[in-house]
Amino acid sequence: PLFRDPVHDGAADPILVWNRGRGRWWMLTTNRRANVPGLPGVRWVHATRIGVAESDDLGASWRYAGTLDLPVGGPDDSHWAPDVLWHDGAYHMYLSVVTGLHDDWSGTRAIHHLVSPDLGRWTDHGPIPLSSDRVIDATVARLGDGLWRLWYKDESDRSAIHVADSPDPFVWTNRGRVVGDTPGEGPKVFRWKGSWWMVVDIWDGLRVYRSDDGLAWTPQEAPLLRGPGSGPDDQVKGGHADVVVTGDDRAYVFYFTHPGRRGPDADADRYEQRRSSVQVAELFVRDGVLACDRDAPCRIRLTPAAGA
Repeated sequence: PLFRDPVHDGAADPILVWNRGRGRWWMLTTNRRANVPGLPGVRWVHATRIGVAESDDLGASWRYAGTLDLPVGGPDDSHWAPDVLWHDGAYHMYLSVVTGLHDDWSGTRAIHHLVSPDLGRWTDHGPIPLSSDRVIDATVARLGDGLWRLWYKDESDRSAIHVADSPDPFVWTNRGRVVGDTPGEGPKVFRWKGSWWMVVDIWDGLRVYRSDDGLAWTPQEAPLLRGPGSGPDDQVKGGHADVVVTGDDRAYVFYFTHPGRRGPDADADRYEQRRSSVQVAELFVRDGVLACDRDAPCRIRLTPAAGA
């Protein structure tokens, strides 16, 4: 695999950002405690902080670089699935925060907006007023007319994808559901090859949507990463992904797997089924369809301009 967390072996939900101060790529992950014994239910995915991995060779290899110290919540609160963008001289993070320690998938969830000059020192601007108190998994992009749009999962609405709009990255107006044909999470929106694309984790690969304007979306029949790969940690479906488009107009999907969830023990709840790995594959568009070959060699070189 591209990366495994050496502390808790639970790296998931990867997103990449160019660290301008260090001149290196950072990968931020939801940092699940897969190898901690004795945690009931899904407590192992709670009370975690965002993990950091760093690459000094433009994305070809990664090393663990600790966790982010974010001024949000207490030790029992969870930090999940951030999105980070660079705008007007600062980094803006949209972070999913779950209040309290839980053995199940209960608890209130909110998306907080944080700002930093250097990816190290953060100021919390509080939760964004969205459609419910069960919202997670933000992705943010600037549309062609200059409007900022935030897509997210609303668990109170059958895990549909909702949106909010803003003239800047600070003040948001909720606009309601935009994609709801099937439940999903972890939307990622990006522009490539003359179109807007959205990939959504539907727990059976990634559902793909295409748009001309980033407002109205048409689903693609064939999902990404549903069929297993052949790599040692890639023989299961891929989930919750980020996409990086490089300066030479190539694109890469970074996703995570639960390698132990296959065979007769796929439904067991032990360390082997909880652990996760981050993978990467190059994307291509053929006859208007977004696709990838997860078994093909991935000769990756992420140009710094892609992190702007």
